[in-house]
Amino acid sequence: MTIDAAGLDLLFREARTHNKWSDRPVSDETLQELYDLMKFGPTSANSSPARFVFVRSKEGKEKLAPALSSGNMEKTMSAPVVAIVAYDPKFYEKLPKLFPHNPDATSWFTSNDALAATTAFRNGTLQGAYLIIAARALGLDTGAMSGFDNAKVDAAFFADNGWRSNFLVNLGYGDPSGVFGRSPRLDFGEAAVLA
Repeated sequence: MTIDAAGLDLLFREARTHNKWSDRPVSDETLQELYDLMKFGPTSANSSPARFVFVRSKEGKEKLAPALSSGNMEKTMSAPVVAIVAYDPKFYEKLPKLFPHNPDATSWFTSNDALAATTAFRNGTLQGAYLIIAARALGLDTGAMSGFDNAKVDAAFFADNGWRSNFLVNLGYGDPSGVFGRSPRLDFGEAAVLA
């Protein structure tokens, strides 16, 4: 089975980063459906270290605002939802549930801090990309960004659980006037090698 051309356009070729938003809300059900779709993307040892905070309340946005760079303030405050894509450094505590066929899996990470840190960040980032693709598949527009102070976000949102922020994704129904034309991409020969 393959995705048809229209699906590929929706997910990749015609998709754009959005900077302006309609005021159409994103429902709880849509956010649940978004998570329930993206969670099936593969991760190392099914580790699933990503954690998400879907910020949409006035109070949540006020907590987030001091961490944003000035260039990201308006588009983020006007987005119906801002997903904080984070990761749990102690993701391995969930491995008995997520990777039950190997009861020793937790020890791979408790005995190797560097492996745990790399696995959490790499796979959490991968899951953030799944979130973007799943959002597009569900008809949402996205605007991913890294222009913010991670330490401020972590202090405001994760002081109690130890999660760490990675990047932000504005979510909603985009206003086409806030979309730039497609920027160039590298050709295959510039970015890929057949070996």
